Amino acid sequence: MSDLANKKCVPCEGGIPAFDINEIHKYLKKIDGWDVLKDAEDNFYINKKFKFKNYIESEQFILKVGKIAETEGHHPDISFGWGYASIKISTHAIKGLAESDFVLAAKIDKIN
Repeated sequence: MSDLANKKCVPCEGGIPAFDINEIHKYLKKIDGWDVLKDAEDNFYINKKFKFKNYIESEQFILKVGKIAETEGHHPDISFGWGYASIKISTHAIKGLAESDFVLAAKIDKIN
């Protein structure tokens, strides 16, 4: 794992460009198993699906993600149910990806 998990998310209020695909691929190498995708408006985001044994494990994982998100001030889109969770991360203010998105992903990857 990279040192990204040791960084803090930096709030973004816009005014900076979103990462281009080359920068995205550099950062993808620093996180584990995340996919880069585009939304309906062609904006990049990262997504990862997690599997669990049951609903309670999924819920406990999501609660941990929520605590990290609140601490970092960076809130992903989350869906979960019996035996799964899916996390989608982007920076809405720039309609794309920035370093903080990868920092949050790295922190989520460290959840046991």
